[in-house]
Amino acid sequence: MVSITSSASLHPPHPGDLISYTQMCSAFGVSLQRGMNFRLQHGESVVLMSVRRGAPYEDRHEEEGRLIIYEGHDIPRTSRGPDPKKTDQTERGPKGGLTQNGLFARAAKSYREGRSKPERVRVYEKIQTGIWVYNGLFELVDVWQEQSGGRKIFKFKLQLAVQDDLGPRAVEASDEDRVIPTKVKLEVWKRDRGCCVMCGAKSGLHFDHIIPYSKGGSSKDPLNIQILCSRHNLEKADNIR
Repeated sequence: MVSITSSASLHPPHPGDLISYTQMCSAFGVSLQRGMNFRLQHGESVVLMSVRRGAPYEDRHEEEGRLIIYEGHDIPRTSRGPDPKKTDQTERGPKGGLTQNGLFARAAKSYREGRSKPERVRVYEKIQTGIWVYNGLFELVDVWQEQSGGRKIFKFKLQLAVQDDLGPRAVEASDEDRVIPTKVKLEVWKRDRGCCVMCGAKSGLHFDHIIPYSKGGSSKDPLNIQILCSRHNLEKADNIR
């Protein structure tokens, strides 16, 4: 189930919750001006991603959304500086301090070398301008650099955490159906016109499994996903209409 909800209820959010950009910022008490945010004021790391056409970075999902390959970020664009898309992504800034790439890379290397637990990262994905979906709590498990377009870029591997805010979560084959693929989210959002199919409400929205995954329903089939408002979603619960 995916919801556009108020910021007051985002402690913690549930995987699949749909929220506005303003609500997302309010949940962390900061303006999320960049895609990579290492240990914000509450000690939580956050990344913003997009796999939509025209996205500035080549992020991707693997293993039905349980694994994310996230591209590092470019140097800031300045009026007299070099083209960020033709410049290596950097680990350190001009004054020697670690960039966001560097901070995340250091955490990934520390875990890979057995010196620390994996950095826990909340991942939000852009659905359309101003609308984001919370993909869940992930663990940063690896980092590397590769050549792309004649420059070096960072790649980070994040895997779905085996324990989220609700406690330990068994990793089972059925978990594959718990994650709604991006293409399904986008198709359903467009088909249902971003409103409740029962009453036309445009706030308090959820992506709802028509046949719940607990009863065999799939998240991969757009025909099994619909948008409901909070009231109709609660009325339905796990019942099959």
